[in-house]
Amino acid sequence: MLPISDENPTRTTPYVNYTLLALNVLAYAFESWLIALHGDGYVVGGYGLVPSRIWADPAGEAFTVLTSMFMHGSFSHIAGNMLFLWIFGDNVEDAIGHFRYVGFYLLCGLCAALAQVLTGPGSSAPMVGASGAIAGVLGAYLVLYPRAPITVINPIPFLWLFLGILIVLPAWVVIGAWFGLNLLGGVNSLGLGSSGGVAFFAHIGGFLAGVLAVRPLLGGRTPAVAGRFAGFRRSDPRNRFGLPSVGGSRVPGPGPGRWDSWR
Repeated sequence: MLPISDENPTRTTPYVNYTLLALNVLAYAFESWLIALHGDGYVVGGYGLVPSRIWADPAGEAFTVLTSMFMHGSFSHIAGNMLFLWIFGDNVEDAIGHFRYVGFYLLCGLCAALAQVLTGPGSSAPMVGASGAIAGVLGAYLVLYPRAPITVINPIPFLWLFLGILIVLPAWVVIGAWFGLNLLGGVNSLGLGSSGGVAFFAHIGGFLAGVLAVRPLLGGRTPAVAGRFAGFRRSDPRNRFGLPSVGGSRVPGPGPGRWDSWR
């Protein structure tokens, strides 16, 4: 279930979220250049987070908690992460404020790293990616805007004939499905199956950190009023197939293509 945009406009410009997006892209470009020069093992193995090395030398390997948060394993990896950060991060920043959002993002990344280290202390596989920190953003968004309408690619091709390729679902369904898949993957990675190289417990740890931290970080601020899901419907085809227009969000409103019969 791949999200494309949300119907949740912001009150402020998400400068921090834009900066995080840019830093991740620049870091991936620099990482790719280093790999071309020195090889994947030197770069990913040296700057990715390796749980067994953290346990053996916490002080010497602590820097990898930060460096790994801005590294990615492939173009599809960073593309997926940046899509989620673009859609959901601006609203969380708008709710808690720019400076608090910086600390929140880094805190979720730290909790994600700790979760992965604690659940796989003997692992020698390097972990890279912003997924853990972005999982925290998803957790915060779920708490703040559970009924915000999210445009997603219809996950059932047969229903494209009736509902179209893009449909609108509430945030709790989209994010809940994401968390459920990661929880299932985490259970499988404990010995019931293969983890497929995905750091599921980093996702889970970051997500739970976001859920628990966002309310205290509001500090008296009131989140913006979000659009509320009012029934399964097609995405408005006039808005460039649901792509966001400003800040990863678009202003909700009636128009052709609405699907209001299932309520």
